Amino acid sequence: MKYWKYYLVALLVIVVDQLSKWAVHRYMPMGMPGEIPVFGDWFKLHYILNPGMAFGVELPPPYGKVLLTMFRLVAVTGIGYYIYRLWKQKAPNGLIICIAMIQGGAIGNLIDSIFYGIIYDNAPFGAPTPWFHGQVIDMLYADLYEGILPSTWPLVGGSHLSLWPIFNIADSAIFVGVALILIFQNRFYGHHFEAAEAQAAAERAAAQRLATDDAAAQAPHDTSELA
Repeated sequence: MKYWKYYLVALLVIVVDQLSKWAVHRYMPMGMPGEIPVFGDWFKLHYILNPGMAFGVELPPPYGKVLLTMFRLVAVTGIGYYIYRLWKQKAPNGLIICIAMIQGGAIGNLIDSIFYGIIYDNAPFGAPTPWFHGQVIDMLYADLYEGILPSTWPLVGGSHLSLWPIFNIADSAIFVGVALILIFQNRFYGHHFEAAEAQAAAERAAAQRLATDDAAAQAPHDTSELA
């Protein structure tokens, strides 16, 4: 498989992610009025703006968003090079595809951060500039649990707990890519360990041969001195 085809995987993630965000922004009201149940009450479409990272994590203003965007720029560049390097090393296709999914997700959210403050005019109030301060559009709402924990539980009993991550296609691609790498790490990275072990064995064998040759060369010299 040609190396550029892996970048097409990243491009596919970007296209699907951006189309989904455009459709949500274009056709869905924000918040509860536009919420659409997909699988009962536990999975819905819910339009919300995320000023920070994945799953709503946010860095402090006013420069947190700019720093996050700069980090993403560096990260996607490094990931792009890493894909090419893995291809040169003949790494498993599955591993490179997972890395490409991560790159596509990172670029998808990077586009939001850089341009959405201009395209959709959604930069947070008080942002010094709409550039690099765009808010990410999230819409996949997994309403896993919300309620009061049993009072018998130590430390947290009786407290309110709400587990409701809201994310997007880009976040999903990153999560799935990382999860698959962790699940199949022995298969993906086993060839690296095998190659390293083979190289180490070859170096030991070469060192042993060199020592044997030196000993053999030294033996006639020692015999002549005794004579």
